[in-house]
Amino acid sequence: MLIALYNRTFDEQDIPFLQRLVKLLEMHRLQMVIFSDFYEQLKQHVTFSETPRLFSGKRELPLSTDMLISLGGDGTMLDAVCFVGNSNIPLIGVNLGRLGFLAAISEDEVENAILSLVRGSYTLEKRSLLHLDSSVPLFDGSPFALNEFTIHRLDTSSMIKIHTYLNGEFLNTYWADGLIVATPTGSTGYSLSCGGPVVFPQASSFVITPVAPHNLNTRPIVVPDDNVISFEIEGRSEHFLCTLDSRTESIRSNVQLAVKRENFTVSLVRPDEHNFLNTIRQKLYWGIDKRN
Repeated sequence: MLIALYNRTFDEQDIPFLQRLVKLLEMHRLQMVIFSDFYEQLKQHVTFSETPRLFSGKRELPLSTDMLISLGGDGTMLDAVCFVGNSNIPLIGVNLGRLGFLAAISEDEVENAILSLVRGSYTLEKRSLLHLDSSVPLFDGSPFALNEFTIHRLDTSSMIKIHTYLNGEFLNTYWADGLIVATPTGSTGYSLSCGGPVVFPQASSFVITPVAPHNLNTRPIVVPDDNVISFEIEGRSEHFLCTLDSRTESIRSNVQLAVKRENFTVSLVRPDEHNFLNTIRQKLYWGIDKRN
């Protein structure tokens, strides 16, 4: 079994855990392929029984990889999605960050999680992605996102107008700081913080959520994900921000943008003791009443 390890922000306080993880993988005779930048920092502090294989990008990640373990927070998981792309390599997240909604495995649970991988006692959850079509090349050949696509005003520029269409039919003009189109997975992220609803991961939908709308009667809306959502942008500035998850591009107002459901999915590994309802209760304190 070949296990890939990815981490984007090495922290020396994690060294004891990382050494334990490497020993666990070696004890279960699991081969490793490690992100090269991560390994260069790791090898100074962690002992390996043999030198692991390395990868520096999605093209170097072996297609024979059985699993990619993301070590960090949710941002690290979103980076890892770009590595696996349409390769069907499943992802599992070990939380070394803060909230850890996607990276739901805690350091204390990692031993049981590795045992679940070895025994095959886990579930693969297929998560839909969104795809960005644009009139100019953007996002270095990876125009997809697990969480959300956003259009946003640049820096301190004034409010913008985003004319939005569903399959070419006019939906609304959003006078706002920006606009979010979230997948069900992304509904618990940026969209939720802007007043959007929580959507179950299995739902075939997008959530369109305005960021600081000028009209207070403009509310988030849930639309079927078989729609193509397109945009025209107006504002005092000629430049705007366009994002896919944590990746950002600066665009001009004449760039044509449209999002739709991606034609492939990403598989997230869920150990049998984890599920979505438990996660929203534990991470979002769903239904917690401090009066009790």
